[in-house]
Amino acid sequence: MASVQLDRVRKVYDNGQVAVHGASFEIADGELMVLVGPSGCGKSTLLRMIAGLEDISEGDLLIGGKRVNDVQPKDRDIAMVFQSYALYPHMTVAENLAFGLKLRGHPRAEIERRVNAAAETLGMSHMLGKLPREMSGGQRQRVALGRALVREPSVFLLDEPLSNLDAKLRHSVRTEIGRLHRQLRATMVYVTHDQVEAMTLGQRIVVLKEGEIQQIDTPMALYEKPANLFVAGFLGSPAMNVLHGTLQRAEGLRLVLDGGDALPLGQATVADAWLGRRVAMGVRPEHLQPAGIGKPAFEAQVELIEPVGNEVFVNLSHAGQSLVSRVAPQHLPEPGQLLRVTVDGGVLHFFDADSGQRL
Repeated sequence: MASVQLDRVRKVYDNGQVAVHGASFEIADGELMVLVGPSGCGKSTLLRMIAGLEDISEGDLLIGGKRVNDVQPKDRDIAMVFQSYALYPHMTVAENLAFGLKLRGHPRAEIERRVNAAAETLGMSHMLGKLPREMSGGQRQRVALGRALVREPSVFLLDEPLSNLDAKLRHSVRTEIGRLHRQLRATMVYVTHDQVEAMTLGQRIVVLKEGEIQQIDTPMALYEKPANLFVAGFLGSPAMNVLHGTLQRAEGLRLVLDGGDALPLGQATVADAWLGRRVAMGVRPEHLQPAGIGKPAFEAQVELIEPVGNEVFVNLSHAGQSLVSRVAPQHLPEPGQLLRVTVDGGVLHFFDADSGQRL
């Protein structure tokens, strides 16, 4: 396997559009790195530059310590798995797996060894004689993974490989990819717009917006300490609640909302320099809970209750702002009624109201 290093990599199209603004980061040998962000953020463009399918306008790309800006895709020792399975319909699984190796002139015995090894790794040895039309979507995607495995590359590149699968299959194949990574100790770069995939698969995550890197860190570090409002809102489902107002001390800390209402923040502590400052305050849904007796609280109107089995999402409205609380199954007021809510002041997030950067 090999490391992948990007040093101030930019992509500028002929019309002047900048797709990637100076990306710099390193993917360690054997690491599974996820590139995540909304549509158009530049994540697939970055992956295609690593693959050699897009030219690099500026900067350097190194694979295994070797600069590969001008190296052809076939010579980069990478294998790519696309959103589309792109299987040959008239070929069996074994023939699909072997086809690329035959084109590269590998000996028959070596092809057979690699095909059998990949099939065994993916639990598909009994399917080698099947045609794609005889298989489910999840099985076809495993064949696409197998076609990358037989290459035995230094780096695996996966471009939204689960997008065409239903929810159950996505979970199954996601688990398979995670298992493969642990088994192979392979260097993998995985692109997705799905924050659940990013959080569950990535050892580290690169969060992108409009071609610019917003933050790079482990999944839980991103969740617990987002660098800005974009990262805070993008990672987490339901998304973080964000309220705008001014911080004051009056019988403890409180946030005076733009409309004038004051929210008590319990034992939250902030620097004195933040007092009187207009901020954006973030609170995760699990940290917005029905208030017990004696706790500082505010009243919010219940708009909608969404029971999803082992937890309930309570959609609330307060002072014209929408909020979501994640609670354990319990008796709750009906929609239209009021619920006393308390904020866990120990886990609040504060951002500059203008720049969106974490304070």
